[in-house]
Amino acid sequence: MIKLVSIIIILAAAAGVYWQFGRQPSWDKTFAKSDKVEVKKVHFANRYGIELTGDLYLPKNLDNGKLPAIAVAGPFGAVKEQASGLYAQTMAERGFIALAFDPSYTGESGGQPRNVASPDINTEDFSAAVDFLTNLPQADADKIGIIGICGFGGMGLNAAAMDPRIKATVTSTMYDMSRVNANGYFDAMNAEQRYALRQTLNAQRSKDAAAGTYAAAPGLPDKLTGEEPQFVQDYYGYYKTKRGFYPRSINSTGGWNMTSALSFMNMPLLAYSGEIKNAVLMLHGEKAHSRYFSEDAFKKLTGSNKELMIIPDANHVDLYDRTDKIPFDKITQFFKDNLK
Repeated sequence: MIKLVSIIIILAAAAGVYWQFGRQPSWDKTFAKSDKVEVKKVHFANRYGIELTGDLYLPKNLDNGKLPAIAVAGPFGAVKEQASGLYAQTMAERGFIALAFDPSYTGESGGQPRNVASPDINTEDFSAAVDFLTNLPQADADKIGIIGICGFGGMGLNAAAMDPRIKATVTSTMYDMSRVNANGYFDAMNAEQRYALRQTLNAQRSKDAAAGTYAAAPGLPDKLTGEEPQFVQDYYGYYKTKRGFYPRSINSTGGWNMTSALSFMNMPLLAYSGEIKNAVLMLHGEKAHSRYFSEDAFKKLTGSNKELMIIPDANHVDLYDRTDKIPFDKITQFFKDNLK
């Protein structure tokens, strides 16, 4: 159970109180470049002083008007060159400004030690991205939305509960990282097992302190035996193959900081999600092992402006990059209806 839990620990993204623009290098994404958008590398900081890096996708031929803007992060263990960038580029094609950013401590973003997660900092990263977008000259500060993929779906809901500037939230194939770290998959971990996990992880902290380094948790296998759970095989099919492999992605090349689970175990992300007043659209695959996270989180939401959409015949990672299954028309209409 400890190894299974540690595989899914993840990090968060970032945002800012200052920013600068840089030249975008040659195309380096896992998806094809669109000729309908321009991409700029941007840097900004969150309120913990961590400098974050993002790709800002802008529709070509912008006029002098201000556009609605969307911040995108996730999946856990991924970087902006993977799924979040695909979502951002697609939304820019459809007339939105979109920012895909690397989480704190991951990818091209700053923060030490590397590959560590925090429910607080990861939530802050979304609000920092909102800081950036509200001060972007081309963006309408009153029309800001977010998209959180996988573990950042849970972070996104937490950010929406904390930050009313977020006028509309989309979660895609959402994970509740607090729940899965504290309870295991399908809530199979009991209190005694949780205590044993705490003992193991805090013993590792002592070892890390003595060594002056941070041990990594096991990542995805480099090869499959065929005996892995189906969801591990699905993750492998995205992160470890040319479909989604990226060298800066933790899930493609390494493992998370082993002790990252500790804060998630004691800090429930969705404690105040029932107080979100702005619109929420939750998307999940019919065949996803993680479907129960969205279904249960949706039950906590209140108001008539919340919707759960189950995508037929889709597994967890299909909503990372399968454009024939990701309901971009639905997402587009949702933001048009709620960012106005």
